[in-house]
Amino acid sequence: MKGIGEDLMQENGNHLNILTTVLEHAYEGIVVVDQQGVITHFNQAYSRLKGISQQQAIGQNVTDVIENTRLHHVLKTGVPERGRLQTISGQDMIVHRIPVWEGETVTSAIGILVFDGVSDLYEILEQIESKEHTSTASAPSVNRGKQPTERTNFDTIIGRSEAIMNTKRIARKAAKTLATVQITGESGTGKELFAQAIHDQSPYADGEFISINCAAIPEHLLEAELFGYEEGAFTGAKKGGKPGLFEAADYGTLFLDEIGDMPLSMQSKILRVLQEKEATRVGGLTPYQTHVRIISATNKNLISMIEEERFREDLYYRLNIIPIHIPPLRARKEDIPLLLATFLENVCRKYEIEEKHFLAESISILTHYPWPGNIREMMNMIEQLVSLVDEECITPDKLPAKILTENSTVLESRSSAFSFLEKIQQKKQDHEKELLITALKDANGNKAEAARQIGIHRSTLYEKLKKFDIL
Repeated sequence: MKGIGEDLMQENGNHLNILTTVLEHAYEGIVVVDQQGVITHFNQAYSRLKGISQQQAIGQNVTDVIENTRLHHVLKTGVPERGRLQTISGQDMIVHRIPVWEGETVTSAIGILVFDGVSDLYEILEQIESKEHTSTASAPSVNRGKQPTERTNFDTIIGRSEAIMNTKRIARKAAKTLATVQITGESGTGKELFAQAIHDQSPYADGEFISINCAAIPEHLLEAELFGYEEGAFTGAKKGGKPGLFEAADYGTLFLDEIGDMPLSMQSKILRVLQEKEATRVGGLTPYQTHVRIISATNKNLISMIEEERFREDLYYRLNIIPIHIPPLRARKEDIPLLLATFLENVCRKYEIEEKHFLAESISILTHYPWPGNIREMMNMIEQLVSLVDEECITPDKLPAKILTENSTVLESRSSAFSFLEKIQQKKQDHEKELLITALKDANGNKAEAARQIGIHRSTLYEKLKKFDIL
């Protein structure tokens, strides 16, 4: 046993030595601080940059050693800050600031210099731009709608949890084809954002992305909106008629949101367009060809609707060639701190308000909140907090009453469950104590005999007698 313990200690020591060596010889500057913001590690690269020895830095508060640092803020908020600009020793640097969580507590934080100076980054960007310029110099100038830099890509969809990464993997594959896509998910999960990203990364990216909410347009107007109409097709029809969304989205994407609310009569017409690749304006006689990629979305259970004869089965299979499900926030809790920090920063910038941050306790409460309204509810809450909270730090008492009430309910439920488990444990111990006393009586106080009757080793019996204070 002693040998195993020594081997484990030696193995742990080796791992620690390897980690220390990596930190020391990393090209990037690395600093580690404890829960109080005191520097516990300061590698050689950072030492050279700052012009002070490692011994001088270690043991000091990070704010006294590194100017413009925000590691102490990261300790408070528990939210990582990646790719931020920071001026250190007169140079603009790109840095990462990473909190280290143990359970629900931030115990330390790590600061990493990604580039020793922004000039390194500029050189890389200039090389890329030079290559792009060379490859496109002879190409004709063509206006194709959105420029590539303006397009939505999947990296802009925030989240690193396995649930959302898996959804993004499927969506990336879907974007490479022109197959129909059906996006499902609760209200507020970001279905249209995914649809836009799929379009912007697809072969039809140069065409229009047109979104229509099937639940928002009256049934008698929906057909004219989708397929267009000819002059005189109905009372109030425009002179000269009007093209429909299928025409406007030619060689682009038509996003049919809330497809589950589309009337059955319109479902059959959409099915025909998907099958025949042609449509006819209301009041018209001549069909026109359609070259449109269809992405649909719903928060309803279409399979149940098919069983209830409220949704066409044949249309379902036409739309559901590539199914994509977006998980609700409660299924990707590890993404919540990053979402909160990103949205808070964006809203502060939008309203031109000094940057705010959440206290770590606030983030813990918000992470355990179920978010029935998902991303939409989170955005609503953050805009409300930015508008109403004057302080830089958003403490738990500033959170909406609904969230605090939910948190209290969760805590009470946990407390009740813990109390129930305690009672079960106490009953088990009472029963065990009673069994020991009975065995000793039956054995006339002979402990070896009592242990044999119970079926335990004599040393174990002594431990239990001591535990229950039985003489």
